[in-house]
Amino acid sequence: MAGLPTIEAYPLPTPGDLPANTAQWNVDPARAVLLVHDMQRYFLGPFPEPLRTQLIDNASVLRRGAAELGVPVAYTAQPGGMSEHQRGLLKDFWGPGMRPAPADREVVEPLTPGPGDWLLTKWRYSAFFQTDLLTRMRFHGRDQLILCGVYAHVGVLATAVESFSHDIETFLVADAVADFNESHHRTAVEYAARRCAVVTTAKEVFA
Repeated sequence: MAGLPTIEAYPLPTPGDLPANTAQWNVDPARAVLLVHDMQRYFLGPFPEPLRTQLIDNASVLRRGAAELGVPVAYTAQPGGMSEHQRGLLKDFWGPGMRPAPADREVVEPLTPGPGDWLLTKWRYSAFFQTDLLTRMRFHGRDQLILCGVYAHVGVLATAVESFSHDIETFLVADAVADFNESHHRTAVEYAARRCAVVTTAKEVFA
């Protein structure tokens, strides 16, 4: 049945759990953008504690680090209330999606976007699809993208692959993303490390 599944708690990966990275890139705050991916109430609703709080806390570490270092922060968020045409094939996998109500659409605190953050309306899995993310990055001379948010094996991974395809050095923060289960999470992290990104942890990104 289309829609979001029930999610059971699982442990987020630690540095010792991470696969070996193929690429050896390092984050440069002068080149990077932080993308907070789909951290809306609707998508975080199925997560149990303590997984939900751990995810938000680790994403918040990145948000604070970006602010301290002058790294632009971008947010993706679905608009809610999509028409059948706007929803397209998403409806066959996920049903009608979120309502336009704030209870679904709002980015969870304390990750609420601030003045000057980049707000991108999300239409499909990749954050680049029908948004100006790439244009903004090129305009600001940014060629690195740091990814946190949900869901790891769906939109986060799709965004990582497209980012790599645009020759953007991509960093997937393994303990600041989450998924429907530990297996999906691990699959996304392992694929990213081998094929399109550097996998790291929230404490290591701006260290």
